Amino acid sequence: MQVNILEKENLQWNKGTLGLKVTEERDCDSCHTVAGAEDLRKNFMVCPHCGYHFRITAKDRIAITLDEDTFEEVGSDIGSVNPIKMIGYEDKLEQSRRKTELKDGVITGTGKLADNDVAIAVMSFEFMGGSMGSVIGEKITRLLLLAADKGIPAIIFTASGGARMQEGIFSLMQMAKTANAIALLEGLHVPLINVLMNPTMGGVTASFAMLGDITLAESGAMIGFAGRRVIEGTIKEELPVGFQTAEFLQDKGFVDKVVDRRVLRSTLRFLLETHKNNIF
Repeated sequence: MQVNILEKENLQWNKGTLGLKVTEERDCDSCHTVAGAEDLRKNFMVCPHCGYHFRITAKDRIAITLDEDTFEEVGSDIGSVNPIKMIGYEDKLEQSRRKTELKDGVITGTGKLADNDVAIAVMSFEFMGGSMGSVIGEKITRLLLLAADKGIPAIIFTASGGARMQEGIFSLMQMAKTANAIALLEGLHVPLINVLMNPTMGGVTASFAMLGDITLAESGAMIGFAGRRVIEGTIKEELPVGFQTAEFLQDKGFVDKVVDRRVLRSTLRFLLETHKNNIF
């Protein structure tokens, strides 16, 4: 694999890989080759043989994106309740909290990326499939308002199966709320960069995930609203090969650029420094 200028800089970002918790080798879901733990860590959890992007945790995402020891979390005190008294919802929340060590499905805060101040939100697919409930909508909205107040760019990493139906209409309301906050950023000429991870689906795609000034996507990410089988069953037609992949959506103009995770930090740095004068 050839290494360009951006890759050289990113491969020198060794500190970002120190926080990755890779303790054992893994079978690649794409090429089915065994990748060693150290090779995966050095490659930011990307298969060194075929480029397949393994899913990483929200905390690991922050570690490989931001400058060391610059992240300051905001909104950590916000937690989900059970607004429509859905049976078993509290148990599912508790299970996800123990599994991920997160209070809900997104981490928000501020930090520096190559010395550029940013507001950042990272969704966790491991927390109830990254489903968007009232807490995710509230935390992302507050982060966007913070970015507007400070005049610093916002970056949102999305990974979601859609709205959290255990919260009913309260989950769907987050689509309008986050979109309204993004409209405020646009009016103030404060940049918003979205990075779509695997998968980004449902109400998240239909709201803040596709409303940024620049939309990036990781290689191979699945992006869409409804699933392939649902769409084919509705329209009674067979969909194209690769439908809803990041690469397909880039070809159709819905994604600005598909980016390999190993050069993502460098790409974000380039975009931030190019638009420091808020010329969006």
